[in-house]
Amino acid sequence: MENILISVENLEKIYSQEKSFLMPKKEDNLVLKNINLEIKKGEIVSLVGESGCGKTTLANCILKLITPEKGKILFNGQNILDFNKKETFEYRKKIQMIFQNPYSSLNPKMKIKDTLMEPLIIHKEKNKLERIDEIINLVGISETDLNKYPHEFSGGQRQRIAIARALILKPEFIVADEPVSALDVSICAQIINLLLELREKLNLTILFISHDLNLVRYLSDKIAVMNKGEIVEHGLVEDIFSNPKDEYTKFLLSCVRSVKI
Repeated sequence: MENILISVENLEKIYSQEKSFLMPKKEDNLVLKNINLEIKKGEIVSLVGESGCGKTTLANCILKLITPEKGKILFNGQNILDFNKKETFEYRKKIQMIFQNPYSSLNPKMKIKDTLMEPLIIHKEKNKLERIDEIINLVGISETDLNKYPHEFSGGQRQRIAIARALILKPEFIVADEPVSALDVSICAQIINLLLELREKLNLTILFISHDLNLVRYLSDKIAVMNKGEIVEHGLVEDIFSNPKDEYTKFLLSCVRSVKI
């Protein structure tokens, strides 16, 4: 158990549809059903499934952005759902997110230097300029880029900036929600290889959310397949691809074309 960073146990999340003129009865939608998932330190685990299956909802529960109705989420053995305000503040430093669209996730009115400086100020970190210099070198951003605005960069460069922002506080765990789906194929490969390099250099643990099974096979150690709010299959990448057990997993794999990154 000591090697487990994230452990999700019997998690359930319900979204309620309030009464309205067109919907006289309140309806509850169970979007996460008895979710169980373990992620070891240093692993890249990919969460795959169709849109609306609950992938992002699960990620938001782990990030403590939304609260589930049932279950536990353990981080280094501690249930984050029991954290007080101060403990949650410290937890948010250790777990960060890379969003799908780097343009919409970056403040267009802030220079890149200010975007990277902001979390360091909020968390009262020391040696802020040294940390910014360290992280831009890791992700391939030049010092002259720090005084530019997001609109002055390409999509790939913006995603590098978003990755830098996610890593600026030295987190242990990264949630990457479709981080390359808005990028060209060649740029996508660069960002994926960058994530692999950063995982090795910084000993990161990553939950990678994607529709692209070819990408997932290249990147991941393990895969969790979601369907209608449930994890229907979970295992090592090659085991899932070579010998899928669940019918939905078989269906997903039957749709995959062989594309090399």
